[in-house]
Amino acid sequence: MSEFKTADLCDDYSAELSIVVPGFLSFGQCALFCGQISTVKCFEDNSLVREAVSSAGEGRVLIVDGEASMRCALMGDQLATLAIENNWHGIIINGCIRDSFDISLMQIGVKALATHPLKSQKRGAGERDVTLDFAGVTFRAGDYVYADEDGIVVAPRSLF
Repeated sequence: MSEFKTADLCDDYSAELSIVVPGFLSFGQCALFCGQISTVKCFEDNSLVREAVSSAGEGRVLIVDGEASMRCALMGDQLATLAIENNWHGIIINGCIRDSFDISLMQIGVKALATHPLKSQKRGAGERDVTLDFAGVTFRAGDYVYADEDGIVVAPRSLF
């Protein structure tokens, strides 16, 4: 993975980028991460998140739209471990995670809105690799996301 700064990407590629509205907290040891986007849309059910991180990540970043629910967590340490084992570079969740201390010790980038101790339902509900709209940005499977301490930006192509 190349070194980059989202501020520099904004300076160099502003016409191509969409900038995620601030508010995501950083978890995991990798504050800087990037990759091609894969998506999951789910509401208070992390079945498809588990399915995604159990598959080959190939250096991608999983974008999860949990509709900003603050009533349960969509990922914990077990799913973060699966993501690492399957070569996902990062996970961005429009919702909550749990086991934040354990995740803080892991070599993966994780961004989420908050933490919540309650796990989600397991009904198998949701959709994979669909276009998502949240935080002022459209996330399309196959586009690229770049995240660091300053923020998250999305580009329609790889920038390096």
